[in-house]
Amino acid sequence: MMKKVAVIGAGISGLTVAQLLKDRYPVVVYEKDTQPGGLIKCKRVEGNLFHTCGGHVFNSKYTHVLDWFWRRFDQERDFVKADRNSSVIMSDGQHVPYPIENHVYMLADDIVKGVVNDIITMTKQEDKDISNFEEFLVRRFGKTLYDIYFEPYNKKIWRRLLCDVPISWLEGKLPMPTVEEIIYNNLKQVKEKKFVHSTFWYEKGNGSQFIADSLAEGLDVRYSAYIDELTYENGKWQVGYDGEEYDIVVFCGNIKSLPQMIRGISLGQFSSLIEGLESHGTTSVFCKIDKNPYSWLYLPSEEYEAHRIICTGNFSPTNNANEDVMTGTVEFTDAISEADIKKNLAKMPLHPQYICHQYNPYTYPIQDAHTREMITDLKRELSFHNFFFTGRFADWEYYNMDVAMDAAMKTCSNIQ
Repeated sequence: MMKKVAVIGAGISGLTVAQLLKDRYPVVVYEKDTQPGGLIKCKRVEGNLFHTCGGHVFNSKYTHVLDWFWRRFDQERDFVKADRNSSVIMSDGQHVPYPIENHVYMLADDIVKGVVNDIITMTKQEDKDISNFEEFLVRRFGKTLYDIYFEPYNKKIWRRLLCDVPISWLEGKLPMPTVEEIIYNNLKQVKEKKFVHSTFWYEKGNGSQFIADSLAEGLDVRYSAYIDELTYENGKWQVGYDGEEYDIVVFCGNIKSLPQMIRGISLGQFSSLIEGLESHGTTSVFCKIDKNPYSWLYLPSEEYEAHRIICTGNFSPTNNANEDVMTGTVEFTDAISEADIKKNLAKMPLHPQYICHQYNPYTYPIQDAHTREMITDLKRELSFHNFFFTGRFADWEYYNMDVAMDAAMKTCSNIQ
């Protein structure tokens, strides 16, 4: 008899898993919401498209992810391709193109001199291991850029001392220019093209919700299905929502719910380790903003709490209700009241006018030096019971959409 698979969660990870496995097994996807998408969900507000958590675009450095994705979507019909145009808005209102280290020549003379002195120091320093985020930023970019941009911006997001953030957590997610590249890029005024999303594809209609809706097509997705129990007995998994039995479970939800959810197997010491995992949420504020040429704006200023503006109205003309309106999403770390949101907006660039907001309690997972080892050990233990997990908050990794797809592919390759 063919094995049955239950996938918990219809975010980008769960949908990718289900699409990858559906030709090998009967697959049922359980989703607690009324629509698919997870963190990439969108909705229309006053005719404008609101990315309820961020502003998701697609590209990837992984050729196998690109190949898999474009086998399922019509690039020419359904997507537009755009160059990323991002900027850092300094405390004095100056716009400096992103990444800031390539555009030091645009900054005030005293800052330029500070960066030059930092570079001289950096060329003389001994090569040694870097253990935390602060050390990485100072050694890679110098103390001047750290003080005016990297520290204030990142402290807004992570709300902790950057020396307490292990560098292993951010491996592969950070720019890695050499001193020579920083000097060359400034002398030649080179625009950054090495990061993945320097160009990106974006859906012509309905944003990343289009991706989720398309990947959900042809799947057995059971919506409004809140799962509070997964019981293992006699080699089978029973899903608490409807009592159906499965041979394999792929969990794409939040790992913090597993100790209370899993029955029939003891998680032992993993329960307390999972309980200790830390994260931040995001308040996404949908606004009308001044018309502008940007995609992302980064905000290190301590005058307000928001850390970036995502100009989603520029991603596709259909994102705005009409040509007289420009929309975007202002992001705050963690929960913030509507009254405080409006106080912040009054101080911010682009004159954002509040439309609505949504708080997402889980968006930024935070690792310590032992998190990945713990997750790897738990995956190995649960795989003996045909229980697998993947996704941003299952793996406790800060995945972009394409990396979540890659992680889902790796997970599926381990399922027999």
